[in-house]
Amino acid sequence: MTTERAGATDEDTTGGSPLVDGAAVKSPDTATKGIGDDGAADDEQTTGSDRADAGRKTADAGQHAEPATGDDDGNAGIAKDGIAQDDAVTKSADTDAAKGGDTEKDADKKESADKDAGTAKASDSKKADKDGGTAKDGDGAKPDRWEAFAPAPERVPGRVGRVLRAVGRFLVHEWTLAVLASLALAVALTWPTLRYPLYTLPQDYWDPSLQAWQMAWSGHVLLTDPAQLWQSNTFFPDPWSFAFSDTLLGYAPAGMIGSGPEAALLRYNIMFVLAHALATLGAYALARQLGAGRAGGAVAGVSYTYAPWLLAQAGHLHIVSNGGIPLALAMLARGHGWSLRHGYRPERRHAGWAYAGWLVAAWQLSLGFGIGLPFAYVLAGATLVAAVTWFIRRRSNPRPFGARLLVADVVGALLFAGVGGLLAIPFFKVAELHSNAARTLADISVYSPPFSGFFTAPGESRVWGGLHEGARSVLPWHPEMTLLPGFVLYALAAGGLFFSVWRLRHRLLLLAGVVVTMVLAMGTRFFGGTFTYGLLFEYLPGWNGLRTPGRMMLWTTLLLGLLAAGAVSAFAVRVREWAAERVPPWPGPWLRLATVLPLLLVVAEGLNSTPHPVVPAQPAAMRSVDGPMLVLPSSQNLDQPVMLWSTSRFQDMVNGGSGFTPVRQAEIRQVAESFPDQASVTYLRDLGVRNVVVLRDRIVGTPWETTIDVPVDALGITREEIEGAVVYRLT
Repeated sequence: MTTERAGATDEDTTGGSPLVDGAAVKSPDTATKGIGDDGAADDEQTTGSDRADAGRKTADAGQHAEPATGDDDGNAGIAKDGIAQDDAVTKSADTDAAKGGDTEKDADKKESADKDAGTAKASDSKKADKDGGTAKDGDGAKPDRWEAFAPAPERVPGRVGRVLRAVGRFLVHEWTLAVLASLALAVALTWPTLRYPLYTLPQDYWDPSLQAWQMAWSGHVLLTDPAQLWQSNTFFPDPWSFAFSDTLLGYAPAGMIGSGPEAALLRYNIMFVLAHALATLGAYALARQLGAGRAGGAVAGVSYTYAPWLLAQAGHLHIVSNGGIPLALAMLARGHGWSLRHGYRPERRHAGWAYAGWLVAAWQLSLGFGIGLPFAYVLAGATLVAAVTWFIRRRSNPRPFGARLLVADVVGALLFAGVGGLLAIPFFKVAELHSNAARTLADISVYSPPFSGFFTAPGESRVWGGLHEGARSVLPWHPEMTLLPGFVLYALAAGGLFFSVWRLRHRLLLLAGVVVTMVLAMGTRFFGGTFTYGLLFEYLPGWNGLRTPGRMMLWTTLLLGLLAAGAVSAFAVRVREWAAERVPPWPGPWLRLATVLPLLLVVAEGLNSTPHPVVPAQPAAMRSVDGPMLVLPSSQNLDQPVMLWSTSRFQDMVNGGSGFTPVRQAEIRQVAESFPDQASVTYLRDLGVRNVVVLRDRIVGTPWETTIDVPVDALGITREEIEGAVVYRLT
């Protein structure tokens, strides 16, 4: 019987569409999946003793085992690799025979359940076969034999892993690397600025002392009495004294940290280095936004910041702090979806970047009008061009810039104009009260450089300083007339006229900008400036307050850097093409390394030999004597360290240095030359001065060298020695 049933099973499972008890059997695997639905034993192998016991029970009962039931076929369908197993059939038949005592009703229910289960299992088996799996005995599925050859599943990182990955991506991002490289380069190329930051200043301690005081004053007064911002403690009793020179007001937050001269020196030196870093980053960002490659952007950034002519401006933080100019232009270009290489791309517009650009521009203007005023007019010109473009294209595209971007420009421009207007009010007041504060064309001619100045380096240049000593000697005022942007930059920019990623018309526009800014930088030296600088001086508001036209070289350097960036970027593209054409791509790495050579040459030309003198120590009297006070000797340069010393208490003082000398201050200095005598004491008392401090280490060769020890009892004043200074108390 067993053999007969086994043959029937083979036939059923290999036929076209066999039915077993009403259940469709589609394959041996399907039959296998039907096992176990009725709760019977479904092991694939049955021991000999089990089969013997089942046979004895069948014989004793005297029952005839039916050849097939739904349960039999389900069990007999057990197969391994698609072949029916005889042992399984034998077990199924014997087991069913042993169940002969089941009632007919139970059998019918069981048959119906087996039929339904068999159909469901057949469907499941088909799906499992499709997925490449095989049925497993009992409850689960057999492991896929090919699973060992499958790739290992990607491990899902935990929270810490995700954080580390995010940090890693941030650290290797282009802009993170650009910021870090700009900072590292700033520290290296301004060295030894941060070697002794509490005691030294770059270039000299005249103007840098003044600017260190400016940051300290703005931070101090904004914390204590903001309404008195423009009424500083210097130039007593003249009002609006904080507007006697550019204010560096944008650095006021830094001025809120620390107090005293040492803190002021540290603050100045840190901001000096950071200003260089920001200039490099800003010019790099502008070049990249316009379409230059990384190497080209790096050349533009470094050449803009470390051009040899700027080494002569190391003592003028308000000139060195120019990074907001290219950074704001880059942000505005990004916000408007515009680049020099790709043109206008509306899908890249972003109002947020436009807002950021206007904010940075306003901050740049707050650092001073010396370079901020030309920047304001450049932005005004760009806005005018955009407005004309919109007017011309309004029919074809009524909203070429988008509503949000238009709102951003309107709000940003109003903010910029508002900041400029508020900052200009005190300067207009100063011009109204002090007629000698205004410049004349004669003053401009004193600082106007000749054409040779564009090829002459300052003495602070490590590479060209010594070689150009003779050329500097013939310049009337060489600190403002040595305007060499770098011979390497000249060469790269010239190459960029013929080989560049920029279109030809853009190269010609950049060249025109270079020529125009050079002509303006010459001031009255270019045919008297009648139709160039003179026109701006006469008709542009505020332009007559600019003393040194040579600082227009800042724009020349930026435009030359963009031309150079186009050439270097094109060279980098060609190098990649050459490397890709080689099989194997040798010497690809060496060719790519060649793209760094222009950057290294630009960096080499930016090396400096700037002196860093030690600032005179603060006299002890400056920490104890009340104001209003006068410190003698007094002059334009000598008063600037005195302003720095006053940062301990910010007491009112007659002393002060700026771009001009107020009439009252000049008069006080003249009267004080005879101090102490009755006329000078009376004059100072009437002015409101309470104390006069004479510094012994500065009086050699001055009138006070012989009068400092003269008795003063008859004058109704007292005299006191305080650690190298003589303090005269007038009240």
